[in-house]
Amino acid sequence: MVRYLWMAALCWVVLPSAVPAAEGPADPAATAEEPAVAEPAPPTPSQDKTDLKVKALEEQVSDLKEKIFRTKARLLNLQEMVIGGDISTGAKAVLLHRNEMGSSFYLESVAYALDGAPIYTKVDVDGDLEKREEFEIFNGRVAPGDHQVSVQLVYRGHGYGLFSYLEGYKFRVQSSNAFTAEPGKVTTIRVVGYEKGGVTAELKDRPAVRYDVDVQREEGQAEPQPDAGAKGRAKEGKAK
Repeated sequence: MVRYLWMAALCWVVLPSAVPAAEGPADPAATAEEPAVAEPAPPTPSQDKTDLKVKALEEQVSDLKEKIFRTKARLLNLQEMVIGGDISTGAKAVLLHRNEMGSSFYLESVAYALDGAPIYTKVDVDGDLEKREEFEIFNGRVAPGDHQVSVQLVYRGHGYGLFSYLEGYKFRVQSSNAFTAEPGKVTTIRVVGYEKGGVTAELKDRPAVRYDVDVQREEGQAEPQPDAGAKGRAKEGKAK
């Protein structure tokens, strides 16, 4: 009996010391976490490359716009210098296009320039170019003196029978001709697309250009040309 009482007393003494002390309420100031501050991510190499490409493209576009503006300004200035002159004392020029090509060649487009300034460009639409035998390119006053007319003609092969291989082929003819505009006179230049060489020439070598020049006083009186070979100054274009 005494033994049991002694053990009970021993448990009463030991057990309270083994129970952990109750912890008090935690200090909010000590346990609160500081909010995280988001830092900007450093630019990636791919983003840097993209920005550089965009900047380079913007610079190229700006440079191209400036070049186009300068080109237009030069063309306008050139046209004012060439296509001008006093109405009473200036010269006049008339440019006509004539199509004398055979059925093996279909006229797809024409482009004309006077002293380097474009004056006429036309692309065939449903035969509105090919079916016209002759039409006017330019009719107006020019400064007296030397001038040059340039032309570029594009033909499409129209093959059939033995010449069916021509179908789809392109023939480009480039040519130019110098002429002198005289005060008080009208210089008429008929630019003729024709086939040279006859039946013995290869079809690819046939497309050519010639210039028929006529000079008259504005009153309509014929005026002898300064030389007998106005056509001789013409340069024949070759198909490419």
